[in-house]
Amino acid sequence: MENVKLGRYKHYKGKFYEVTGVATHSETLEEIVIYKALYDSKEFGKNALWVRPRKMFCENVNVNGKEVPRFEYVGEE
Repeated sequence: MENVKLGRYKHYKGKFYEVTGVATHSETLEEIVIYKALYDSKEFGKNALWVRPRKMFCENVNVNGKEVPRFEYVGEE
């Protein structure tokens, strides 16, 4: 499985996030990516924190018949 770099990522739907770390789930030992939204959301607030299993964070998704990364690394800042 690929490494997850710290820094900014673009979600396939267009919004930007910052990965702040990769943690290990205490019960399952699954790797979990910790990231924050770089935008203000009416529902979740400004810079909301999110977690997602590493496997899911790194996977490709199908958009209009084309495979694209769920999150694409765009740099440190």
